[in-house]
Amino acid sequence: MKVGLNEMGFLDHFENLRWHLVRSLLAVGIFTILAFVFIRWIFAHIVFAPAQLEFPTFRYMCQISQWTGIKDLCITELPFKIQSRNMTGQFMMSVTASFVIGLIVAFPYIVWELWRFIKPGFGERGIKLSKGTIFFVTMLFFLGIFFGYYLLSPMTVWFLSTYSISSTIANEFDITSYVSTIASLVIGCGLLFEFPVVIFFLSKIGIVTPQLMRKYRKHAVVVILILAAVITPTADPFTLSLISLPLYLLFEISVLTSSAVMKKNLQESESLDT
Repeated sequence: MKVGLNEMGFLDHFENLRWHLVRSLLAVGIFTILAFVFIRWIFAHIVFAPAQLEFPTFRYMCQISQWTGIKDLCITELPFKIQSRNMTGQFMMSVTASFVIGLIVAFPYIVWELWRFIKPGFGERGIKLSKGTIFFVTMLFFLGIFFGYYLLSPMTVWFLSTYSISSTIANEFDITSYVSTIASLVIGCGLLFEFPVVIFFLSKIGIVTPQLMRKYRKHAVVVILILAAVITPTADPFTLSLISLPLYLLFEISVLTSSAVMKKNLQESESLDT
């Protein structure tokens, strides 16, 4: 009889999770359909925008080039064409782009649904400490989206379109490759910027400490600089800083987050001892 109750509790818990996931997928589906309705406008003004010299990032870099006198900062050519070599290529990329946009737009609702599911697992202290979780998770995600779209995407497009091993080879990218690259960069940066939130929960359960993160700070700096050097079009300090500083700031925010959590944990343990 006791086992039956436990099994029933587990099944109820699983059923609850299922409905949270169903509602999240439904939200993604609704926004995906809406994006597909306006897919021509989305491709013209959003998806293909980082491949245009009129993109804000390229225009601002040319302005900075005039102010600083660094001519290499101004990008004046994107020598490539986008083609569709598969019969279903354009349709499938329309669906893919619509799904990615639907996922991004529905992200705050997905976070809210998942938080509703896991919140009962925290005690009253955990719920109090985690106030604003949905706001910070959403804010960091969209900061990452903007970083990936306005910085990484145009820099990556420029680098890959100008990289050549022979002048006899013309860069003609398939639409599948282009869309998947942009989507991976944007979604990847959105998830990367959730690093402080991950550190928060790992620090809360004692897996990560600020001492550990400070110990590997130099390693993190090296990785960040290598990543920035690979994806930036020039090796000048300004461009490297443009990419590396936000990533390093993200790491330092994570260290501060871990320190704050550890301090709070110590205070709670001391109050329990007294």
